[in-house]
Amino acid sequence: MKRQEKVDNVGVLREEFSRAKVAVVADYRGLTAGQFDSFRSAVRAVDGRCRVAKNRLTKRAIEGTAYAHLGPFLQGPTALILGFDDPVAVAKATVKFAGDLEALEIRGAVLDGAALPPAEVKALADLPPREVLLAQLLAVMQAPATQLVRLLSEPGTRVVRLVKALADRGGEQQ
Repeated sequence: MKRQEKVDNVGVLREEFSRAKVAVVADYRGLTAGQFDSFRSAVRAVDGRCRVAKNRLTKRAIEGTAYAHLGPFLQGPTALILGFDDPVAVAKATVKFAGDLEALEIRGAVLDGAALPPAEVKALADLPPREVLLAQLLAVMQAPATQLVRLLSEPGTRVVRLVKALADRGGEQQ
């Protein structure tokens, strides 16, 4: 690889890391070309990118960024899985393939500037989808308002029940 190609590759990597929300590093030794292509397709389906780059060039691309914590994971053949939209979806796709294919081994990840060991990447993959989390958050936020409405309507409901009971009792006396 010529010097200009290396400079161009570092530039492309920097641009991709600047857009990424999560970066997962995996060892892909032992995967067939077909298995690796299907893994790439699965990552692309969740708005991610799987690429193989030289470790030295990747280290240069992440210098001074939030992804500098990836450095210790960059040893040997390395697949970089970058997620641009939903970090949980990328983690799910990677963990699913790592479970199906023993040759794919997750080394670690970086999310929001924090390094994650493989166990935490698997824990991230176990989270519910983004839509479910937003629905749960909305339910928690609405609960106090719902309870307040119920509390404020209770005196009126009691009066209505009292009037109905009096009307029922008055109808029985005749």
